[in-house]
Amino acid sequence: MKALLLTNEYPPHVYGGAGVHVDYLSRALATIIDVEVRCFGEQEHHAERLQVRGYGTNDAVFAATPRELRGALQALDRCVGFAATPIDADVVHCHTWYTCFAGVVAKLAYGTPLVVTTHSLEPLRQWKREQLGRGYDLAAWLERGALQMADRIIAVSGAMREDIERLFAVEPRRIVVVHNGVDPDAYRRVTTQTALHRYGIDAQRPYVLFVGRITRQKGILHLVRAIDHLTPGVQVVLCAGAPDTDEIARATEAAVQAVQRRRGGVVWIAEMVDRHTAVELYSHAAVFCCPSVYEPFGIINLEAMACEVPVVASAVGGIPEVVRHGDTGLLVELDALGDSGEPRDAERFARALAAALNQLLGDAEMRRRMGAAGRARVLREFAWGTVARRVVGLYDDVVREAGGRK
Repeated sequence: MKALLLTNEYPPHVYGGAGVHVDYLSRALATIIDVEVRCFGEQEHHAERLQVRGYGTNDAVFAATPRELRGALQALDRCVGFAATPIDADVVHCHTWYTCFAGVVAKLAYGTPLVVTTHSLEPLRQWKREQLGRGYDLAAWLERGALQMADRIIAVSGAMREDIERLFAVEPRRIVVVHNGVDPDAYRRVTTQTALHRYGIDAQRPYVLFVGRITRQKGILHLVRAIDHLTPGVQVVLCAGAPDTDEIARATEAAVQAVQRRRGGVVWIAEMVDRHTAVELYSHAAVFCCPSVYEPFGIINLEAMACEVPVVASAVGGIPEVVRHGDTGLLVELDALGDSGEPRDAERFARALAAALNQLLGDAEMRRRMGAAGRARVLREFAWGTVARRVVGLYDDVVREAGGRK
């Protein structure tokens, strides 16, 4: 068995959960089958069962392309490169809309069965139009076409499966739920404090931690609004970079600076940190906060749980399948979203976040118990080896239905 994984993100160019997913999944799959990865970039890696090749694009061709369209059209350019290189895999596995065109071409031109993992769904990310303009419509069209043609669709949560059935004309039997995973050896509690010293975090005072991109989806501005309602003396560490747009970058900077003027202990790490730094930040946090307004799964919560940190998260998408309310953390209900994809009552949501955070901050024993339960849940249900075995089983089914291996 050989699988070809197509992805935008792959190390060292990883900025979101999809990139983390493909990184760990490809390595876990390579312990069972042969794996080839084609990605955006200049990567080149050859191991016994894992081959990685990055594909660039001719920037001169897109010099005059409107900024909002450039990303989508460059993705199509790379997809042509993916498909132009001969494909000898038994199955092609696409990740994110960026690679969907190549997956469809592979199915049509090479007769290779197509699997698509949905890390998010474009119809539920209306705010992406701010970043992509009409490129958003192109991305949504590419995603829809690939899902309709895929032999199997992997939904990363049961909630996402329901969304796919509701939004797309696909047979329910072709949708399979396979949760994301986390590496419990890479993400585990450590005692070192190098990152805390580097960023001026007081190790003697509890802190709430946020880790994620600056995007409306991740809800960072809702957490910033909640800071004024937190217990006095508590620190807040916002490890947030890679803004989607200049607009949200400016809004986040203004909001953080304003709250910093009102109270001390608000630390903004305006970059996407490496894994070792993230593990240190998780390990010493009192509580991790995930205030997302849309989250198909939320690998970030698994990372925190693996480091024995209790989680306060919004009860949206696949998060309740990861964070068990009252066991590994607390879930906060999110009011109905408006047309913009934001909560209709943002202040109410911010206060609810603060109330849940304060409940945990005031009970050290509850934090210890939830942290231990989170680690145990990760070990029991979310290791990448378990995920890889399920995916290989799905590949076997797809290849068998298509008439066998090449």
